[in-house]
Amino acid sequence: MDHTADIQLHAWGKTMEEALENVALAMFNYMTPLASFVVPEGEAIKRQLTMSGHDMHSLLFAYLDELLFTFNTEFLVFTELKITSFDRETFSITVAGSGATFDRQRHTVGTEVKAITYSAMAISETDERSDIFVIVDI
Repeated sequence: MDHTADIQLHAWGKTMEEALENVALAMFNYMTPLASFVVPEGEAIKRQLTMSGHDMHSLLFAYLDELLFTFNTEFLVFTELKITSFDRETFSITVAGSGATFDRQRHTVGTEVKAITYSAMAISETDERSDIFVIVDI
């Protein structure tokens, strides 16, 4: 990393949709360990969000930035994400998310993600696998 306050997230999946879901979960996992993040029964918060860009890189940035904004304004941690719509021609996605409000008394505090960056952002896709690399400012 060029700067000690940056980390690189790497996520992959069998499809681009799966890789997008996984990179967002990787970001949330960095902020609070998702393995121990318990969503109390009946308290799951569900949201549907739509983001767009002018290419895949700007779409990825808008997607992660919107999820980070939701965390910073509502303290909402998504523990499940599903891309329900992905238009490759208009570079837009709709994602259904489920999670809970972060509570310092109940949940482990990880490292704050301050911003998404375009630095060294990489997206690759083959018939077998899609990979996403993105650097976030911490």
